[in-house]
Amino acid sequence: MSFIDYRETIKDGDTAIVFLGHESMFPVKVQHGGKTQTKYGVIRHSTDLIGKQYGSKVTCSKGGWVYILHPTPELWTVNLPHRTQILYSTDISLITMMLELKPGSVVCESGTGSGSLSHAIIRTIAPTGHLYTVEFHQQRAEKAIEEFEEHKVGHLVTVKNQDVCKNGFGITHLADAVFLDIPSPWEAIGHAKSALKREGGRICSFSPCIEQVQRTCLALEEHGFAEFNTLEILLRVYNVRTISLPVPDLGKGAGGNARAASDKGSPSDQGASSAGLQQGNAQFKSGVPPREMVGHTGYLTFATKSLF
Repeated sequence: MSFIDYRETIKDGDTAIVFLGHESMFPVKVQHGGKTQTKYGVIRHSTDLIGKQYGSKVTCSKGGWVYILHPTPELWTVNLPHRTQILYSTDISLITMMLELKPGSVVCESGTGSGSLSHAIIRTIAPTGHLYTVEFHQQRAEKAIEEFEEHKVGHLVTVKNQDVCKNGFGITHLADAVFLDIPSPWEAIGHAKSALKREGGRICSFSPCIEQVQRTCLALEEHGFAEFNTLEILLRVYNVRTISLPVPDLGKGAGGNARAASDKGSPSDQGASSAGLQQGNAQFKSGVPPREMVGHTGYLTFATKSLF
C-alpha cells in the first residue's frame, strides 16, 4: 500500500480506511491476527481483510457491514490523528493550484504538524519531486517520519527537526515553492527566498490573524517579492429542496388583477389558479444548509519571487 501508487489487494502491514458512513470512518493498520472493533461487530484482519480487494464490503461479527477503502490524502486528512490543527481539502486544493505544483516540483514546508498538507503535496509532486518539511517539535517530527515510511512515501520527503526562523530549510536555490504555517512567518521570509530557485518561485503563508498577514506582506515586500494575493476560503454547503410557503395577501386590487389575468387563460389554467388561491400555499425551491457551515480558518497569502 502506498499513498501515491494504487494497489487493488489488501496486504499485511497496510493502512486501510474503515468506512461506516460519510460522517463515520477511521484508519486501521492491517496485521495478521489483528482485530478491529466497530459498532457492527468485530473485523478479523486475517480472514476479513488480508487478500480482499480495496472497496470490498466486509460483514462484521454482529451482521452489520462496512467498506474497506484504499487511503488517499483526502481520506487521510479527515481520519489522521491530530497532533496540531490541520489544513483541510478546501484550502489544500487552492494551495496546490496557486503554488503551481506538478510532478517533479521541489517544495519546502514549515511546519509539518499532523502531515495533512504534506501528504497532498507528495501525491502531487510524485514520482520525481521532493518535499523538504521542517518541524520545530521533536516528537511531531519523529512521528511524521514514521508515518511517511508506513505510507511508502519516505523516499519523496525529507523531515528536519529545527527552527526554520533561525536555521532555514537546509537547501539553497533549489525549491520551486515554499509554504509557511508558523506563528511568525515574517521571520522566515529571508530563508524562504534563499531556498527558492534563482529564476523565481512561489511562496504561500497561512495565518489565522490579519495582523500576521500584514507583517508577512511587509516582510515579503522588503525581500523583493511581488504579486501579493491574500485569500480567505469559506466553505458553504447547501441542500436544495422544495418547501411550501403561504401565499401573501396583497390586498383586493392585487386579487382583482389576478382574476383578470386568469380570465384570459385556458379553463385548465383557471382551475389551477383557483385551486392555488384556495389552498393559500405555493411550492418553492430553496437552498438550505444541511449542517453547520465551516467557519473562518485563516488567510492564505501568495507571492512570487522577483527575478530582479
